[in-house]
This record gives sequence, structure tokens and C-alpha cells, in this order.
Amino acid sequence: MSDAQYDLVVIGSGPGGYVGAIRAAQLGLKTAVIEKDKTLGGTCLNVGCIPSKALLESSEHYQAAIHDLKTHGVKVGDVALDLPTMMGRKDKIVGSLTGGVAFLFKKNKIDHYQGFGKISKPNEVEVITGSGSKILQTKAIMIATGSIPTELPFLPYDEKRVVSSTGALALGFVPKELLVVGGGVIGLELGSVWSRLGSKVTVIEYSDRILPMMDKDLIDVLEKTLSKEGVKFMTSTKVTGSKLEKDKVVLDFESLKDGSKSTISGDVVLVSTGRKPFTAGLGCEEVGIERDKQGRIIVDHHYQSNIPGIFAIGDVIAGPMLAHKAEEEGVAVAELLAGKAGHVNYNTVPSVIYTHPEVASVGISEDQAKAQGIEIAVGKFPFMANGRAKAMGQTDGFVKIIADKKTDRILGGHIVGPRASELLGEIIVAMEFGGSSEDLARSFHSHPTLSEVVREAALAVDKRQRQM
Repeated sequence: MSDAQYDLVVIGSGPGGYVGAIRAAQLGLKTAVIEKDKTLGGTCLNVGCIPSKALLESSEHYQAAIHDLKTHGVKVGDVALDLPTMMGRKDKIVGSLTGGVAFLFKKNKIDHYQGFGKISKPNEVEVITGSGSKILQTKAIMIATGSIPTELPFLPYDEKRVVSSTGALALGFVPKELLVVGGGVIGLELGSVWSRLGSKVTVIEYSDRILPMMDKDLIDVLEKTLSKEGVKFMTSTKVTGSKLEKDKVVLDFESLKDGSKSTISGDVVLVSTGRKPFTAGLGCEEVGIERDKQGRIIVDHHYQSNIPGIFAIGDVIAGPMLAHKAEEEGVAVAELLAGKAGHVNYNTVPSVIYTHPEVASVGISEDQAKAQGIEIAVGKFPFMANGRAKAMGQTDGFVKIIADKKTDRILGGHIVGPRASELLGEIIVAMEFGGSSEDLARSFHSHPTLSEVVREAALAVDKRQRQM
């Protein structure tokens, strides 16, 4: 006998799981969510997106107090770091948001089960707790269990000296020397935090440049700015081993350019070499759910696995591991189950790096357009020529818009500079509606604002940009 019956059971309460569950409940589906952790919100709210942005914001204020405010005529005297207060603020923000998800579950009459969810049959999920188990019968199951950091065999996490993103968000001291293995989004964001707070940061990247998946023009600006702030980059470098020596972690590395070998030491090593789908213990093997070589669940265009009634979204399926991508997939599954036309436009999934300056992209890059044989027109405009950016004292970077040369339809938008994550939104909306660079160029933009740089880049596609 089952203990409860549902239209949809969601395993995992991260952005994909909780947003999808809320949409399902709004559409009249009796919904339950199973979460193994004590708090809701998954990696993103607890040990990912939210706490990292809180520390990025706090560290920017600290850096501004030391270096930037004096140029505005603001004298602050001696500046001291209060790391416990900074961490406490971060934890308070996390608590507020995870509590907010719990409130939304109650508001939408979603049942929350704390425990480990295991699929025992295509229409049955077992909730395993320390005190027993409970069986949930359901018409549909949505797997939204997210991902976990990839651990290197010679650099196992102890979350004290060798840390994942989780440990890097909870350090109780500022490392004198922080080594970051992996020049991706997580490594650069958290490396930026500790660099601003006083660490000497060295980023070790296997590829010949950091963030190889992003537009090269953007990354050139970011790398130059971070280098000015003291971050050191070692590209085309392979870490081959490690050992502990007293209070230091020593890494062995090899140059992929000339084959030379050496060592480097630091107080803390942040390993940010990617993430992998978390499907362990879900019952995938027992039920027969097919996965690819990377461990991702294989789904069709409606996010359904090879087992009818079992769906998967977010980091456990193919595609970028991004919270907003998971959210839209969760909503799509809920709408499909309710008989509606759930859909996700993957051409407009944005990517953002919350460093300083920020980097934000949507659509294709110039290199991708060339590889696909698409004839394009490119418009580019610098923040240096923008009045608001000058007033803010943040003039590094530019906006680049890529349009189809024949139709003028916007195919991509790339920004490096102040508030890039916010400015990208209007380009995404334009692309969603099939807009052209002329549409963007002819739209009013308040003066003086940073958004005018987006308009000028759109004008530049047709070589009509103006100096401000």
C-alpha cells in the first residue's frame, strides 16, 4: 500500500525542481517534492549562485572602500575586513531565500518530504529517511537532482585546504596564497572574491585561455582587468599531482607548451574543474533509465526518459549547467503534463560570469558564426564613450551585437563591463521575438544610462554609432 498519491513527484528542490513544482501546482496538479537536504533550494540557493553573489557584492564594497572611494572625494580612513560579519550576511541571505521557497510550497499546497528519493517503479518513489521510508505513488516523476563538483583523484576535497566551491564559500580566514585549478566560471568568481579580500590568487587552466567557451574579445578584457588587480594566470598548464607540506598544499604541474615541469604551493587550493550530474542512488539502473557516457539522463524533446512517465531536467541532462535553464525546463515539463505546449528556446539561454567587470553572453559568437558559415554584421561600442559609465568610474569593456547580414536578425549579444548581467536582458528579449539590430537601435534608451551602450552597439551594426 502506498502512503500518498500524486500527479507529479519531483526529486530535488533546486531552481529547476522548485520552480517546476510550483508551476505544476498552479496548473492544478497534486505535487510533491523530495529533498535530501534540510533546506530547500538546492546547490544554487545554498552553496552556489546566491552565496557566491553575496560574497562577490561584499568583496566589491571592500575593494571600493580601499581603492575607489577616494577618487569620488570620499575619505574613509582605515579600512578593516570583518570576515565573520561578511559570512554572516551571506548566510542570512541564503536563509531568507531558502525559507522563501518553503513558504511558496505552503502557499501552493505542495507537499515537501525531507529524505532521499529513490525510484522503485516507473510510478513509484520511495522516500528514505533516517527513521524509515515512505512510498509515494505518482502519475509522473521529474528528476531534478542537479550536479556535484568533479573531484580530481590526486586532489580529494577536505573542504579545508583542498576545497570545492562549497568550501570556498565558507573559509574562516583569508588565504595568503590561493591556487585555483580550473579557469572556468566558478574558479574566476570565487577567485575574484578572495583576491579582493587580500589573497594572492593564481589560476591554473589546462586550456590555452580561460573561459574557452566564451567570446574571446570579452575574455581578453576580463583577463587584462583581473591581471591588473593581481590575479596571475597559468594557461596551457596541467596539474599532475599534489602533496601536503606543513600548512601548505604543493601542486605538481606540467606546461603543455614546452613540457617543462615544476611545483607551486598555496595555503588553499580551490578545485573548479567542472561538475557532473548527480544521479547516484536514484534507482536509474534498477528501473532501466538510459544515460550517456557523461552520466546524463537521455531525454526526448519533451524531457521524458526512455521510461514513460519519468522526466529529467537541469544539470542531469545535456546542455549548460545553469539555474535559469533548469527553471525553464521544469516549467516546460509541468506545462506538458497539464496538456499545454511547454517549450524552451535554447538559442536564448544566457551565460553570465559575475566577476568585475561582469561578462554576459547570449546566442552565437563571431567564431561560431564563421564555423557555421553564417554571414554576419557586427556592431561594437565601448563603455569608455558612455557618460553614465564615466560618472560611475567603470569604463572597461564594451557591448557587441552580432546580426545576420542579410536579415539583420540578432543572432548574439556579448557584453563585458559594468552591470553586464542586467544589460543583457533587452538583447535576450529582442532575440526571443526575432528582433533585428535596427529594432534595438530605434528603441528609446534613457539618457544617461549604461543601456545606451547596447543601443550604440546596435547602431554600429549598420555603422551608425554616435559619440556621447
